[in-house]
Order: sequence, then C-alpha cells, then structure tokens
Amino acid sequence: MSAKKAGTLREILQRHVDEGPLPGAVAMVARGDRIEVAEVGAADTTAATPLTRDSIFRIASITKPVVAAAVMMLVEDGRIALDAPVDEWLPELASPMVVRTPASPVDDVVPAVRPITAFDLLTFRSGHGFPSDFTLPAVSPLFSELKQGPPQPQHVLPPDAWMAALSRIPLLHQPGDAWLYNIGSDILGVLIARVTGRPLPEFLAERVFEPLGMVDTGFAVPAGKRDRVPYYYRKDEAGGLEPIDAPDGQWSTVPPFPSGAGGLVSTLGDWYAFARMLLADGRAGDRTLLSPDSVRQMTRNHLTEPQRAAGTLFLEGQGWGFGGSVDVRAVDPWNVPGRYGWVGGTGTAAHITPSTGQVTILLTQLEAEGPVPSALLRDFWRYGA
Repeated sequence: MSAKKAGTLREILQRHVDEGPLPGAVAMVARGDRIEVAEVGAADTTAATPLTRDSIFRIASITKPVVAAAVMMLVEDGRIALDAPVDEWLPELASPMVVRTPASPVDDVVPAVRPITAFDLLTFRSGHGFPSDFTLPAVSPLFSELKQGPPQPQHVLPPDAWMAALSRIPLLHQPGDAWLYNIGSDILGVLIARVTGRPLPEFLAERVFEPLGMVDTGFAVPAGKRDRVPYYYRKDEAGGLEPIDAPDGQWSTVPPFPSGAGGLVSTLGDWYAFARMLLADGRAGDRTLLSPDSVRQMTRNHLTEPQRAAGTLFLEGQGWGFGGSVDVRAVDPWNVPGRYGWVGGTGTAAHITPSTGQVTILLTQLEAEGPVPSALLRDFWRYGA
C-alpha cells in the first residue's frame, strides 16, 4: 500500500461513520483477482442490523450506465441507430421548441434546428436537463412537472403522461450544443420500452440482470428481501439524520415510472458483475452482452472542452461517455484518466478504469448534500487511485 493511503479501506469508512452522521457504508476496490471489501456501520440509527455486502441499496444515478448499456444492446440488435432521430418512438419530441436564450422565459421560444437523436440522449446533449444555474426559468418545470431531483419513485407520472409533460417544456439549448444533467437517461428508459414494446424493468431483467446474475437488482425489492434494505436518510438542520424512506417504503413496489436515470436498487456484488462485463469488453463468461466497440463508445469522452467547462457544477471538468462521466484530468490524486462511472444522490458511487481493470464501488444510505462530492467520496477515491 502506498504512503498516500491513509489507513485501510475499512478504517477510512469507519472514521466517517464514527464522525457521523453516516450510519454505515459498504465499499469495494478491485483490480483483477485482488478484491478488498469493507462493511461498516448499520442499516439504521438503532445500530441493530449491520450493513453487509448483501445489503440492498437505492443506487440512484449509478442506474445510468446500466440503462446506457441496454440502449447499446438495441443498437447492436439493429432496432435503433445512434444518429437517427428518436421521434419515431418518441413523437412527443418530434417538434421541440427551444428557449431563445437559456435565461429566456418559457414562452420565448424558437424551433429546434434539427431532430433529437439517441446519441444526443446518451451524451446528455438533447437540450433537456439541468445546467449549473438552477434559477433559469426553463429549469423550474423539471422539478414541478417531471419530479426531477431526489428520487421519489411512487410520485412520478407514468411514462406516457410524463412524456406528454416533457413535450410542453422547452429545451434549454439546441440539440447537440450543451451537456445538461439527468433527463437524458429517463428519456432513454422510455425509449427502450417503446422500441421493444416491453416495460423497462422486464427488458433490463432479461437482457442485463439475468445474464449477469444480478439477482438483487431491479426497481423494487420483494417482500422476502426487505430485511436487507437499509433505511434511507438525509442530514437535518441540526446535523442529525432525518429518515426519508423505510425498507417497506417507495421501493417496495414497482413504480409508475421506472426511472432510467435513478430508479434501481442493487448490491455491491451485482454492480460489480456489471462492471466486470464492461471491463471484459462486453462479455460475461461464455455470453456476449455487448461488442467491444459498444463498450468503448460508452466509456470514452464525447464532450468538447467548452461543454465540459459549462457542466462544472456536476462534472468538475470531467468528460461524459454514455450514462457516465469519463475522467480526462490528472490534477488530483483521485483523478484517474479514463475512469468511467458516476455517483448517485442517495450516497453511492461506482467506477471502472479500463486501462487498469480497476473497479471502485461505494454504497451508503445517506443522501448527498449536492453535486459536489463529499469528503467520504474523495477519501474513498483517493484510496482507490
């Protein structure tokens, strides 16, 4: 272990749990056959049930790479093309309007100069989503109409009604011009369902979860597994914990809108199985889920330097592949060039580094306080660098 690593993985997690108010965390740093796993703390504030590698977490935005992989399966099947307009399946996006400037009122609009493609959605450049400035007039309907923000699966409209609401909200930028956070993955979830004629949970179960043995991953937790689900918390004003969701709460039944941006539950081992598939160029045992070219497209940067700079609030200078960031920096110890993955607002993070074969996964049940990575995340990434 190098001198920069301040203790073992377990010691790093334990220090943050001891400092509070984090109830617990599980984490993995793996490179080839060398796998280090740490399990610290409890599933709730009573400390009665310890967290383990089999605990089932609400993984939020580390759902995004999984959905991007599913889209690439449809590309390989010949069902959709990356550069083709998506309005054949998403007619709500057939004639999008764009605010004249990002700061314009929502009724000051111009037509989009070209159609939206699957590539636009995968790279988060469709014109939908969050900029660094949340005060822009066209951003407000994303919260009020589409329920974007912290996941609340049982309170989002069903897909057809959600898409109808989306069609009434103008784009913030012309398609292809700017990186905007989050909504692209939700739209991709609807696209998958409409292209295949099957609900998103069903398609993911057949094409991703079953082949990879991701037996605890889905949009809801069956009754027999809920004893493995921790409570979910956020920090309150006094610095303590406020419960947001219980094991039998919002993830106990399949939601009206299965969110491709942040709706999954999963475990350390399940997401590791997905990561290993990507590191193996799309193979899992004797099965091929994706071609090496599809994996390369997912895990390389597609943004221009100005687009990266404009996404500073979320990206901190990183690039973006399909469904996850791609680190193109080398300015801090934890900035590993080529690292692909993302973080979740429920207190999760998962990355792979194709050049080294490394996987890092951190799962907690404490809501992130914003898009800036927490001290725990930075300590974890420094350890795994």
